[in-house]
Amino acid sequence: MSRRSGILEFAVLGLLREAPMHGYELRKRLNTSLGIFRAFSYGTLYPCLKTLVANGWLIEEPGSAPEDALAASLAGRRAKIVYRLTAEGKEHFEELLSHTGPDSWEDEHFAARFAFFGQTEREVRMRVLEGRRSRLEERLEKMRASLARTRERLDDYTLELQRHGMESVEREVRWLNELIESERAGRDQRRSGPGTPRAGQAPEGSADAQQDDTSGETGGLPRHGGSTRPDPSDDTAK
Repeated sequence: MSRRSGILEFAVLGLLREAPMHGYELRKRLNTSLGIFRAFSYGTLYPCLKTLVANGWLIEEPGSAPEDALAASLAGRRAKIVYRLTAEGKEHFEELLSHTGPDSWEDEHFAARFAFFGQTEREVRMRVLEGRRSRLEERLEKMRASLARTRERLDDYTLELQRHGMESVEREVRWLNELIESERAGRDQRRSGPGTPRAGQAPEGSADAQQDDTSGETGGLPRHGGSTRPDPSDDTAK
């Protein structure tokens, strides 16, 4: 299995864990929610679905709307097939969520993993984030060393492109630092236990305390007043 097909299977299982969908809905969600799949086609999605069905991780069901089935029958077309996650598929997806090896730190795989962080254990999120940061810091060092060696031979436009790439990586490292600190703060908050507010923490039972507890469960993402995170799959960061 290629790395990209493995990422696609992971994303399909994750989306179907939320709700059953037919192929068109899946393709739309992959395009809109997971930007790393903007360019893929039905010719890529359906073989993936067939493989997941063959492995017992999905089952195919006829569309549930009677009018859809009737319209398809009158038009001489097949009714839409709905794909549903099986118990084995859910177990397999949860196993994939627990993986934190080097593949999960790479550009495309990290973007897919991050999209499902809401379903991922906090400790696993931390390992993935820290691994991604380490990978980008290594990349940044290589980019700086390369620029130092070649800057005298580069024209102004190529030099500016190199700087732009470095700034993209630096921006993502800063973003990862914020996420990691937020995860640690949420973990420390849970360890402190109920009824023992930390310095600066609202008393238990207050509206602010309830909001803090919710953010701790979901990782405590930093609030940025409208700023957006960098796209981990941005080609300029490669």
